[in-house]
Amino acid sequence: MIAIIDYGAGNLRSVSRAVALYTQDYVVTQDPADVERAAAVILPGVGAAGDTIRGLERHGMTELVKETIASGKPYFGICMGLQVLLTESEEDGGTPCLDIYPGTVRRFPKGLTVPHMGWNQVRQAQAHPMFAGVPDEAYFYFVHSYYTDPDDATLTAGATDYGVTFPSVLAHENVFATQFHPEKSAAMGLRLYANFVAWATGVKSRVQSGAHTEP
Repeated sequence: MIAIIDYGAGNLRSVSRAVALYTQDYVVTQDPADVERAAAVILPGVGAAGDTIRGLERHGMTELVKETIASGKPYFGICMGLQVLLTESEEDGGTPCLDIYPGTVRRFPKGLTVPHMGWNQVRQAQAHPMFAGVPDEAYFYFVHSYYTDPDDATLTAGATDYGVTFPSVLAHENVFATQFHPEKSAAMGLRLYANFVAWATGVKSRVQSGAHTEP
């Protein structure tokens, strides 16, 4: 089962509809028990960092997201589901995040129109099963005013230019997270959801057989 975490943010319907194209074995949930049982997790999100963290805390998901990632389950973070992985955000004068990866979520420099909204290209920086069938420099749909700046540059799996070059995809072991919204990104975005379902199913199969689970 894939658990799509509902912590009170929007965009859940479009995410769940995208997943439903490839599997019916999913649940949109605010129940930590569902997340614990799941073979893979999706954390979507729109809005502010502080609201996201408070929403996760309110539903008992903060430590559970950390535990899920540490357990090796495939994790797909979308927009705020990417940004909260870092140590802190500059939003609202400084907002502590989950601190899974050291780094800062920064506001785009003055002089740029924010939010960065619309279609932009993603240059792939590393191979990953989630990129299967996705050409390099494909276009995806973005809506955000802040971008991730991880201390470890090797986490960057995809990069995009908007005044600055920023990581639009972070990947590490079982984590794959995008700044853009795949569910709003037409065929290439849906391809990512198809790949996540295949990746999650493959990991589940290897767990059941006792094999190594890293991609």
